[in-house]
Amino acid sequence: MQNSKVTTYDAIVVGSGISGGWSAKELCEKGLKVLLLERGRMIEHVKDYHTATKAPWEFLHRNQQMPLDLLKQYPVQNRTGFAITEATHHHFVNDLDNPYVEEKPFDWIRGYHVGGRSLMWGRYSFRFSDLDFEANAREGIATDWPIRYKDIAPWYEYVERFAGIAGDRDGIPHLPDGQFQPAMPDNCVEQHFRHAVNSQFPDRKVISARAAHLTAPTKEQMALGRAKCQYRNMCMRGCPYGAYFSTQSATLPAARQTGNLTVRPHSIVNSIIYDEKKGRATGVRVIDEQTNEWLEFSAKLIFLNASALGSTFILLNSKSNRFPNGMDDSGQLGHNLMDHHFHVGATADYENDLDKVYYGRHPAGLYIPRFRNVGPDKQAFKRGYGFEVYTNRQNWDQAFGLDGFGADFKDKATRFGIWQITLDAFGECMPYYDNQVYLTDDVKDKWGQPVLKMDVHYRDNETLMRKDAREQAVLMLEKAGFKNIEGFDSQAHPGLSIHEMGTARMGNDPKTSVFNRFNQHHAVKNVFCTDGACMTSSPCQNPSLTYMALSARAADYAVKELKKGNL
Repeated sequence: MQNSKVTTYDAIVVGSGISGGWSAKELCEKGLKVLLLERGRMIEHVKDYHTATKAPWEFLHRNQQMPLDLLKQYPVQNRTGFAITEATHHHFVNDLDNPYVEEKPFDWIRGYHVGGRSLMWGRYSFRFSDLDFEANAREGIATDWPIRYKDIAPWYEYVERFAGIAGDRDGIPHLPDGQFQPAMPDNCVEQHFRHAVNSQFPDRKVISARAAHLTAPTKEQMALGRAKCQYRNMCMRGCPYGAYFSTQSATLPAARQTGNLTVRPHSIVNSIIYDEKKGRATGVRVIDEQTNEWLEFSAKLIFLNASALGSTFILLNSKSNRFPNGMDDSGQLGHNLMDHHFHVGATADYENDLDKVYYGRHPAGLYIPRFRNVGPDKQAFKRGYGFEVYTNRQNWDQAFGLDGFGADFKDKATRFGIWQITLDAFGECMPYYDNQVYLTDDVKDKWGQPVLKMDVHYRDNETLMRKDAREQAVLMLEKAGFKNIEGFDSQAHPGLSIHEMGTARMGNDPKTSVFNRFNQHHAVKNVFCTDGACMTSSPCQNPSLTYMALSARAADYAVKELKKGNL
């Protein structure tokens, strides 16, 4: 902890994940003294990635299973099927200390520590286009986005250059190209699938996934201690090479270089302090996670970056005479919660090219951008979905299913098995007003605070979309000559995609939105929000790159307004 006796700053940033790291970096580089508050513990780059270089045999249970007494602390986080292992469990929250209430099943996957989910994210980084920004207005639903692609395009370029995105310039109008480092090379299965689909389906295009991994680091990136991706694909443990973008590897060291940053971990922001006479926020109330002490910190600017639901909790809990129901005039706060629906598609085997292998482990595969409801194409459902495409080759664990013994068995067990491929669709969820979260005192967290109650479910539009995604995945694999094709639909709950959006949306009208076109609170002008809470709709692309761009853009605007004396 630095400067712990100082309680007044130019700006307070709440949350240190992808958007919070960007907000802190930008505000610091513009000369503001910034307090970055994180509710969880400190994780220092490299030295606190305790499992990053461990081999399987260095774990008590070979990283194959968790002790039952420890697993009981993660009943929600463990639903993902990928999160809780001996190598990664420490990056996910203890659900017993951090409960919430489910009116309907909702998987709230969280990481409370410096860096937040930037340490565990999937790293796919796609721009939105006007197909996305104009969708609500075109269909006459919800509220219109207050920005268009031209407003955010320069900021996409700005954050891409700093973060480092590997990809190709593919010339797809509704998935705009960006500033890319070289894409990761295809393996033989990816080459085959890409060629087969691109040649047989003129309405769709298989491309390299655009991922936040360095493949040709710039001088700026290397100066921050970052290096080229090593193809280990153990990213969720923390990357000691700084090869993928995270708060620890990129924005935090840049902010620290300015000398303007104070990081305070173990700081649970309970609410925003509102001054009735001044008509503005003056600071935040904080509970020290370790001591339970209540503290107050003051600032001219407040940036909410605590995650979509974290920021919404703070706004809902920021009650005053002016805002008896939370810091909102629109009645939209807590509503319109969206999350991509996924775990629907198909798997198959590829029985050719058995003499070929590949080097390393791919941390990113292929991507099929949205091809439904683009142009004249019209479906029974609104919006669309994209496919993430993963490939692998069976290794020695195929021997679990082999019969035999002796030398012949050993020989078979040490050979690679067949190639496999998975197409997993990520589909857009519509902004339904009654998909909502709200505060309840029925349950309290470890620190005596109310918790969020989730009342969210997918509807007919998502069901129709999933049916089409499954059928199209099977069809593409059939046309591409794969074998043993199986469609799947796991009926995943909202939340599992970990792309929560909405609940404090942007808009032009204060009567129908919480934040304006610059992510500025309509009524409390010195409060900004640039995480998933501000999203007006949920385009099927992964949203984190947009959070980065919105954060940089809002920080630029906020500092200019501050210097003009408008805040």
